Amino acid sequence: MASPRLETYCCPNRDAATQLVMDFQPQVFCGVCIGSASVSLILTILQLLPKKGQSPRKMPKASSSSTILLLISICDILGGLGEYQLDVLAIAITDSFCSEVPQINEADEWTAELSEGSMLFMWIQLLYSAGFWWLFCYAVDSYLVVRRSAGLSTIVLYHMMTWGLAVMLCVEGIALLYYPSLSSCENGLEHAIPHYITTYAPLLLVLVANPILFRRTVSAVASLLKGRQGIYTENERRLGTEIQMRFFKIMLVFVICWSSNIINETLLFYLEMQPDINEMPLKNIRTAALITWIIMGVLNPMQGFLFTLAFYGWTGWRVDLKWRKREIPWESLSSSTAGENAYPAPVNYQSNIHDSKKISTTDSQQTDEAISMLSEGNTSSDERLTRNSPIYQGW
Repeated sequence: MASPRLETYCCPNRDAATQLVMDFQPQVFCGVCIGSASVSLILTILQLLPKKGQSPRKMPKASSSSTILLLISICDILGGLGEYQLDVLAIAITDSFCSEVPQINEADEWTAELSEGSMLFMWIQLLYSAGFWWLFCYAVDSYLVVRRSAGLSTIVLYHMMTWGLAVMLCVEGIALLYYPSLSSCENGLEHAIPHYITTYAPLLLVLVANPILFRRTVSAVASLLKGRQGIYTENERRLGTEIQMRFFKIMLVFVICWSSNIINETLLFYLEMQPDINEMPLKNIRTAALITWIIMGVLNPMQGFLFTLAFYGWTGWRVDLKWRKREIPWESLSSSTAGENAYPAPVNYQSNIHDSKKISTTDSQQTDEAISMLSEGNTSSDERLTRNSPIYQGW
């Protein structure tokens, strides 16, 4: 699971709310996290491997959107691997997830353990934060592609923004949490609040900004499909609905996997503000906090696999590990066109008509490329677009 509270799991002056969740069946909790992370890692990798009998995606050219989707899956895989290692370390070394808070004068005995655990916590936070930024970049790129304002070259800018912001926020949050010394960790809100803000800022950005960008992209796609042939047929309507459904699945997975984190943090902050969290009137709040804590341990690592389902659907079990050279559709189209045009064509007096037809064909081709980038991984959309697109009909 990914929670900023885990980075304070061995602080000498841990707050009572964090102590509550850390003491709740630590070995069982770590076992649940290990099981969830293992299942997610196996299924995510299985989803991304090539499958037998699966035809290559017919894309006019490589897109930054498809690259971003792959990078999101990689961040989830590496983040889940960090969670797996962390929980194994918690069971094998601490046996109780460091539930017994060490005293400050015993720091030499647990410095190595804290150092190794903190590095894994930072690794998890960095990878999931990068995944959030990549998801935001995907929404931005989808909108820009439809508006024909982005291309494959923008992936460099996305790399700079994503990794730069992820590293900056992670380092800043950890530095403020442990400043000026390790013994001051979680000693007052001035240390904890900035750390939580830097952790949850990209998550909240995706929750707020991505639905707006996705909705604007769907509206732009409808305008593109209407303008391609001047009419809005059933095929165009169905294609627009499939793209809208894909965006909905992405946001649904994100909300399912991370809403428990926001609820859990809200409940724990409420408990921290109470003079005694063990009072009977707070029993329901404590129970809800523990339940959402377990839910986090299950759903956070599962994000990688659920995202691949939203991106590509279920790709099947039949893995094809044999390397084979696949012919690129537009290369064969270019070679066949070049062969057909080996002899000079006769001069046609209707040159203006052909020029206008080429312009309309170019516009339709650009529209098809934009729609292909958004519907990549959807077999029915790709086949329908292939049949209707002039680039594949050889106009």
